[in-house]
Amino acid sequence: MRLAFVGQKTFFEVCALRDEHPGFETSFIEFRRHGDADALRRDLDAFRPDVVVVFRPEIVPAGTFRGLRAATLGFLTEPIPRDAAGGHHDLDRRRWELEQVDAASFDRVVSFDPLIAPTAEAILPVWRSLPLPVSDRLYRDVRPVAGKPRVLFVGRSTPHREQMLAAAKADHPDLVHEAFGVGARELEALLDEHDVGINLHNDTYWSFENRVCLHLAAGHLVLSEPLSPQHGLERGIDYLEISHGGALSFLLGQLERFPGTWHRVRVRGRLKAEQFRASRVWPRLVHDLLRELESHPSARAG
Repeated sequence: MRLAFVGQKTFFEVCALRDEHPGFETSFIEFRRHGDADALRRDLDAFRPDVVVVFRPEIVPAGTFRGLRAATLGFLTEPIPRDAAGGHHDLDRRRWELEQVDAASFDRVVSFDPLIAPTAEAILPVWRSLPLPVSDRLYRDVRPVAGKPRVLFVGRSTPHREQMLAAAKADHPDLVHEAFGVGARELEALLDEHDVGINLHNDTYWSFENRVCLHLAAGHLVLSEPLSPQHGLERGIDYLEISHGGALSFLLGQLERFPGTWHRVRVRGRLKAEQFRASRVWPRLVHDLLRELESHPSARAG
């Protein structure tokens, strides 16, 4: 089966299936908002996919998939308000962006967060909800920490994040903050070089960022702000929860003194990460999609 992924590689190549599953031939086609839709269509026609997955379906111009002989699946990856009222400027902006989607281009839509589905339903129906998968290439065994743990945060700088990181950066100057887009190869190297991963929200609203899954897969100890939804993860068992910058700095201090303190949390988190493995998630999802369309064709398929 030919499976094509469409989106910005910097963010989503680490979520895609490559050649890990013998039943699939895959391709990742780079495409960003305001990109060349004609070139995208030429690349798809050349690959002749059976299924096309688009990360952030709102970026694809209307009509791009007209006549495309493939099932199309949109994957909602951005947080939006969880009720119609909204009120947060960042979430309202993302909802406006989603409203630009060409809903008729997609047979089905998946959301990374089930709690945004009621709001998204006003724009396009959500078929399923699941976290973004993790490429098999990022999975590692849990390694004993040799010496001082190495700490990593990957994410753009925002006022909220800088406030949360301020004390930790001051008290632990070795903390690495990669604030700009990191591709799959660079991220793989960074994950190999570190032992602890930090997850912080864009702003004061809660969400579930896929960097949690990436760090768990790499065998890291994850320190995260409260997650919503949990997607099966348990705080204090699979990861450690932090509520303010002081707590983050304190935990890093404990790790410097006692590197193996939360080794069991790392092991448990790595085991839980198997539920996000791309070679397990994508085949099940794709086959379910095709069976669904056989019995309940979309207007596009019709």
